[in-house]
Amino acid sequence: MLDKEFKYYRDHQDELVKKHKNKYIVIVGKAVVGAHDTRQDAYNATIKNHKEGTFLIQLCAPGKESYTRVFHSRIAV
Repeated sequence: MLDKEFKYYRDHQDELVKKHKNKYIVIVGKAVVGAHDTRQDAYNATIKNHKEGTFLIQLCAPGKESYTRVFHSRIAV
């Protein structure tokens, strides 16, 4: 689904952060096609030339915390 783009981000995170720290970057395939101040700006700019579902918008920040989310539930399993 966007595995290739996400893998590219993880594999190149350090160098991407040096260039685009705290920007929302847009990745298509193995290329950064944009860097924006907000997620909405990234989406609005990218949707003009790329179909939904073909690009990844990722906050470019150091550490795995920038791409990891933990959800907690009060429901016992």
